[in-house]
Amino acid sequence: MKYLVRDKIFAIGDDYWIEDEQGRHAFLVDGKALRLRDTLELKDPDGKVLITLRQKMFSLRDAMTVERDERPLATIRRKRLSLLRNHFRVTLVEGTELDVSGRILDREFTVEYEGELLAHISRQWIHVRETYAVNVIREDADAALLVAVAVCVIRMAERERED
Repeated sequence: MKYLVRDKIFAIGDDYWIEDEQGRHAFLVDGKALRLRDTLELKDPDGKVLITLRQKMFSLRDAMTVERDERPLATIRRKRLSLLRNHFRVTLVEGTELDVSGRILDREFTVEYEGELLAHISRQWIHVRETYAVNVIREDADAALLVAVAVCVIRMAERERED
């Protein structure tokens, strides 16, 4: 299933819809303004919070936490000791790790688990400017988590580029 994300300059307080292939609202990204740390909520079309992304406080390296139902689900950070500048690691609380690599700022990257492709993020399928697709490959994959990971690593890479 492909989800279409309108690319924009991410700012705190920005809200935007992510649509499915049929143009229906699938997820709302709700940026929380006036918070001590960067916070985003991924909501379903009815407004239920599915995933919360928070900038990790007091971390030596830039990191964001992923929460579901107000409980930690994962931590996302740039991979250490990688020759690739655009390589992030998603560590789930049970110890599972997802690798995110590719050209993040160009919106051309993948999310993999032990070499198996879970999602491919790309602009190549889209003819609308400033839009990219999150193509969730496996039907049994957690689409909300994979969309949240894509939004999060792009946000982290953009913030790093600005610094």
